[in-house]
Amino acid sequence: MLKKRRSGTSAPGGLTATLPMDGGRRGLNRRSFLQASGLATAGLSGLGGLSAGVVRKAEAAPIAEGTPKELKKSVCSHCSVGCTVVAEVQDGVWVQQEPGWDSPINQGTHCAKGASVRELVKGERRVKYPLKLVDGEWQRVSWDQAIEEIGDKLLAIRATYGPDSVFWLGSAKFTNEAAYLLRKFAAFWGTNNVDHQARICHSTTVAGVANTWGYGAMTNSYNDIQHSNCLVIIGGNPAEAHPVAMQHMLRAKERNRAPFIVIDPRFTRTAAHATDFVRLRPGTDIPVVWGILWHIFANGWEDKEYIAERVHGMDAIRAEVAKWTPDVVEEVSGVPGEQLLQVARQMAENRPATLIWCMGATQKTVGTANVRAFSILQLALGNIGVPGGGANIYRGHSNVQGATDMGLDVSTLPSYYGLSEAAWRHFSRVWDVPYETMLDRFASKELMEAKGIPTTRWFDAAVAEPEDLDQPHPIRGVVVMGHGGNTVTRMPDMLEGLAQLDLLVVVDPHPTTFAAIRQRRNNSYILPACTQYEMDGSRVASNRSVQWGQKVVEPIFESRDDYRTMYLLARKLGFADEMFKHIGVNDTQPVAEDILREINRGCISTGYTGISPERLKMHMKYQHTFDRITMQATEGPLKGEYFGLPWPCWGYPEWKHPGSPVLYDTSKHVMEGGGTFRARFGVERDGETLLAEGSFSKGSEIRDGYPEFTMAVLKKLGWDKELTPDERRVIEEIGGDDIDSVSWANDLSMGIIRVALRHGCVPYGNAKARSVAWNLPDPVPIHREPVYSPRPELVRQFPAIEDRREFRLPHLNRSVQMAMLEADVPGQFPFIFTSGRLVEYEGGGEETRSNPWLAELQQSMFVELNTHDAERLGVRDGEHVWVHGPEEGKVYVRALVTERVGRGVVFMPFHFSGHWQGEDLRDAYPPGTDPIVLGEPCNGITTYGYDPVTYMQETKVTLCRVEKA
Repeated sequence: MLKKRRSGTSAPGGLTATLPMDGGRRGLNRRSFLQASGLATAGLSGLGGLSAGVVRKAEAAPIAEGTPKELKKSVCSHCSVGCTVVAEVQDGVWVQQEPGWDSPINQGTHCAKGASVRELVKGERRVKYPLKLVDGEWQRVSWDQAIEEIGDKLLAIRATYGPDSVFWLGSAKFTNEAAYLLRKFAAFWGTNNVDHQARICHSTTVAGVANTWGYGAMTNSYNDIQHSNCLVIIGGNPAEAHPVAMQHMLRAKERNRAPFIVIDPRFTRTAAHATDFVRLRPGTDIPVVWGILWHIFANGWEDKEYIAERVHGMDAIRAEVAKWTPDVVEEVSGVPGEQLLQVARQMAENRPATLIWCMGATQKTVGTANVRAFSILQLALGNIGVPGGGANIYRGHSNVQGATDMGLDVSTLPSYYGLSEAAWRHFSRVWDVPYETMLDRFASKELMEAKGIPTTRWFDAAVAEPEDLDQPHPIRGVVVMGHGGNTVTRMPDMLEGLAQLDLLVVVDPHPTTFAAIRQRRNNSYILPACTQYEMDGSRVASNRSVQWGQKVVEPIFESRDDYRTMYLLARKLGFADEMFKHIGVNDTQPVAEDILREINRGCISTGYTGISPERLKMHMKYQHTFDRITMQATEGPLKGEYFGLPWPCWGYPEWKHPGSPVLYDTSKHVMEGGGTFRARFGVERDGETLLAEGSFSKGSEIRDGYPEFTMAVLKKLGWDKELTPDERRVIEEIGGDDIDSVSWANDLSMGIIRVALRHGCVPYGNAKARSVAWNLPDPVPIHREPVYSPRPELVRQFPAIEDRREFRLPHLNRSVQMAMLEADVPGQFPFIFTSGRLVEYEGGGEETRSNPWLAELQQSMFVELNTHDAERLGVRDGEHVWVHGPEEGKVYVRALVTERVGRGVVFMPFHFSGHWQGEDLRDAYPPGTDPIVLGEPCNGITTYGYDPVTYMQETKVTLCRVEKA
């Protein structure tokens, strides 16, 4: 199945021999170069990532001369950078591709994955029609039959076990509209057991930053990093995971002579660009950050004025940081104090400094605490709310930010409204459905307002004993839309959960790990979904910019888009009419623009209200007018607006709010994109004010801190008289006998927001950021050793969090950690295991490993092993080894002997599946759909361990043993 790599020798005559001659001299434009070189489908930028041996003529059909051509713009379906893809379409066929040269984000560049996305719609290995598993064999069925049978089985589960016994798993590859629709679908079904990839990548980021300063999102942007005078990356490898983002980072490094500091257990491709590389023991992020802050406090380098005006609780941080002297930090983390002094000095002397992180920081049992520690470090230096500073959080999938914003999550409704009765009443008004009707769909009011079971634990809920489960019955059915099964930890346990299900439905362009298992024989279905390029809709880049992606081509084969699939299921289940009451449906095809307009109506709290489909389409049309660093349009009809209207974008679209490029930036008027820290946590704590002191955004008529705006606040200020009669009528309808309680976030008239903006105030208030988050298990972030720690003596000093119950299940970090010590696991499993990404593949990998352009580049799953460890084990580079985990898992992979990992540490990428403990499962895939490249999933050996705030899984630190095969 693999393509043999060619040698590095050039073809006779070389590439230049194929170039056209013009008037006796060599000359060509960009398009003619692409056509002549055969690289048109990959894009010019793909050349930079390919070796000479891999460059070869693309297998594209000839293009008929004279046939009308149409250019369409979409958004790359891989990471969260948000690169524009320009597709050339003839006769309904996507014939050529290039990067968006006008896009202020990717500026004419693509990575290897982006350069090859046209391959996704050719569909050679896609699911072509609905499939049903019958006695272990996949059989073709019609869409009508599949929907009927799936619907009947769902209704049977509901009748016997209740609505909470079905788990709905969505996708960060969804458009905003599809993510919103699935969350709404789950609400009409009657459950909060609905989730997506953010649970396993950035749920801890959302919890950590939202509980520090208000919103759970990246504060600045990739482009804004070019304003940074110091770049610090911890737990991220953008050179592989977000390659196009690196151009902005490297420009900052070179133009600003900025220190470029990488903190990571592994010397990554990103670290190769660093001015300083700090190697830490996996799982010791907080000691390292507190070690940096120790030097900052010791030398008086903190921003005292900023802290006094805009930060609450920093004295409690000082007390904790004082414990982390350089010798203690080195003992725990392995990082010398002098090295952290150098980092601290460079951050202090080169402000503004940006702090960048990704899943190396978040996928931990202390993920939320890690994020809070990073945020506090930036607050201490005054780096939040300023261009060039910020917490720049690199998301994984193309729309993980947007899908999270849309409430595709077990703990909230769209726009982070939570699950309280007030939240449900708000969305009942948005959906034009009585609250009592929504309540009747749930098993109880208690379950309606209770967080659901997350994707990291659904399989535990499938096998749980009644006393361990805070819902009436176990999970009996799972519907998976766009999510790989190899991305969760503890895969042996997951397979046991799959075996217990009465129904499994996979909706995806490619069969995923869920669909390629031997544990199931019947009652499994695959529905062919189309790709992002075969549907309209919006996506959100990490920087909160929203982009509209055009449908490039019609869905191929029998695939259908996510909107249509959900409509068909809703119709079968009996609630389509209510669910789509204000969303146009043409035959059975919902209108994407109408879904976004409903989002505009209801998602007030994040300021999605100003982001209409019409405005987004204009931004894509006029990309060339936006500045390449500030992302602000400098000319044309959009002059003054920021690309993609990064939320919050206040008010109605007609108000023309420009978007908010830098969150919490008080140097700008709120109508120019400025802001303050949110007043989410009250106005006072322990006798101290939580509101900002002497700090306010430009043009604010309230020249101090103030609470979030409600009708009561408007009345107190005398500004309620400025409401129009229609605005007051809507507020009275919402508030009833208590209109004073109506706030800016549930006022569907947006009158309260309009009046606040008119006076230069931010609707959500003006508060201090919190260093102490009293509602979290560890109000001040503290170091806790990983559940599977290699240091037993440190476990006793820094134990895992005590056992608790959350998300309807027991959380047993402390018990598992103590059992690990009693069994002497560190003695039997002497290596620390960590995982990460490759530039060639993404996520679970079925899509990218099915792409021949990418499959040729990386043909084998592997484990990186330090040269000294390999010599001790007698393992040579390229030989196969067994890697054993302490919870019965094992994988059979090739050894890559390298100095990139330190002694005692091994690394594996997480994009592989299709092998299981040495067995090739290629024949388990539906015929013709098996990915080109298969391999062992690294999560076959990952172990128990969850963040207590979000149930984020621990993928970056566990123990293992390596044996020569």
